[in-house]
Amino acid sequence: MKTLVGDQLAFFNTNQTKDIGWRIEQLKKLRNLLKTNETLLYQAIYADFKKSEFDTFTTELSILYTEIDETIDKVNSWAKKKKVKTNLLNFPATSYIIPEPLGVTLVIGAWNYPFQLSLLPAIAAIAAGNTVIVKPSEIASECSKVMAQLINNHFNPEFFKVVEGGVAETTDLLAQRFDKIFFTGSVAVGKIVYAAAAKHLTPVTLELGGKSPAIIADDCNLKITVKRLVWAKFLNAGQTCIAPDFIYVDKKVKDALIKEMILAIDLFSTNPLDSAKIVSENHIKRLKTLIDPKKVVYQGSFETSKVKPYILSDIGFDDAVMKEEIFGPIIPIITFNSLDEVITNLKTLSKPLALYMFSESKAHISYVFDRVSF
Repeated sequence: MKTLVGDQLAFFNTNQTKDIGWRIEQLKKLRNLLKTNETLLYQAIYADFKKSEFDTFTTELSILYTEIDETIDKVNSWAKKKKVKTNLLNFPATSYIIPEPLGVTLVIGAWNYPFQLSLLPAIAAIAAGNTVIVKPSEIASECSKVMAQLINNHFNPEFFKVVEGGVAETTDLLAQRFDKIFFTGSVAVGKIVYAAAAKHLTPVTLELGGKSPAIIADDCNLKITVKRLVWAKFLNAGQTCIAPDFIYVDKKVKDALIKEMILAIDLFSTNPLDSAKIVSENHIKRLKTLIDPKKVVYQGSFETSKVKPYILSDIGFDDAVMKEEIFGPIIPIITFNSLDEVITNLKTLSKPLALYMFSESKAHISYVFDRVSF
């Protein structure tokens, strides 16, 4: 790892990555590599998740293609030196903002969208003129293998390299000095990454999870709300960072909500809800510990290649399912009497990655958004 990071630093110091035309060439090369090998990527995702080609394209590849295209289109303007006003203290100097690459960057990806969450930060790093080491998650092992095969066989490792492995390899990487680290994953591992980076004062971006609430007011359009909720929560078998983690619903519409949710799940029971599996047996075991059988109002299942969602009702903040991010097809329902109650309770929880508000009232939406951070 030390040699790899040293080689990338030496390559960065040649200044080749500072050339905008060269960066664009690398991005075009990456796009072509993904496009040419789509079949391999589909096969890897299917091996790890049993996901369809349609879902893989919409949730992984299309996002990467769009990002690359936009980056190629805009990188020249992003990288331009920009003249800005000079304040009186520094008069008569001339002032500029000069965008510059940081150096050797490390991207630690997540397993739930293995291509998207590993390569999106890599695209940004390449566009900014950095060298990149990508460490994909070992949990999605086939995706990790294919990513390493494609990148390492077609790019100079001194510029762009995929390192496979588990905790030992990640620990070895984090012992090295980087100029930027981007990590996607859990809060627990995020703390480890941050602590390792602090030894070298390396700047870090942490994209973590959290218990993202979906707040449902009594004035919402319930049918549309439920269709959106069911799709967003159970896409990829609930294994999405910004999936609604729990429903916080006005007590007056709770029963109607559950009824509509059951209808929607039954309607969508073949697609997309069955289009992905839980990634591993360990994750299935963890999810089962979160389910209180006495509070199940819609019985799900964790079959190997077919996932059926669970709905839990009459949940409180002390229940096991509310103690950690679910990251699976379980939706707990909590009721409230007023928005002030919602705001008070949400402020006692860790800050979530996302928050969803379903209401026809702009005043209600603003009231929550002005008072809750996410």
